[in-house]
Amino acid sequence: MFTCPPGSSKSLPKEYRGTAEALFNPGGFPEGKGPSLETAKAFSKILGIGEDYKQLWNVYKSGQAGGDFLNRFQNNLDLLIQKTWVEETDEARKNELLDRVPPFISLIETEDYPGALDEFGAILEGLAYLFFGTQSQKDDFAEYVLRIDPQMGLFWWYGGQINGARKAPWVKNVDRSVLYALLLLGICYLTNF
Repeated sequence: MFTCPPGSSKSLPKEYRGTAEALFNPGGFPEGKGPSLETAKAFSKILGIGEDYKQLWNVYKSGQAGGDFLNRFQNNLDLLIQKTWVEETDEARKNELLDRVPPFISLIETEDYPGALDEFGAILEGLAYLFFGTQSQKDDFAEYVLRIDPQMGLFWWYGGQINGARKAPWVKNVDRSVLYALLLLGICYLTNF
């Protein structure tokens, strides 16, 4: 399973660690608490998507539909999945992953952010497997990718946290806008990948 084990933030570069740990507290969040919108915004900057994230957040805050952006995201994600070379035995994984994207988009459009978070974790898990194979299932996966490219490693660390957060108790109590902000980080990154 694609998750980052507790304490995995220790492998992050020092300049990212504080923001990352504020976004996904390694010890979990106290009851009624969770990540903040400010932390999500700061994390977008260290992912290298700060300006795009800010624009999309403003679209969300204004109540406008982000349909064009979601279409771009879906098209780019579909392309990433389709163009990823895999062994013939993994073709079914690709097709399963492609089938997960439209329901994920529907969850966002209906503002079911807890459901979308759950689905996004599964999508990221599948995508990591397509890109990195069984390496994505090892405890040191984020550290491995950090050595390849720090921002990409940070993104996959985020993906592992999203995957772990799917079942975390704080998700039930956190403001819906924060859940959307967490989703938007990954969506924005993958749209620009």
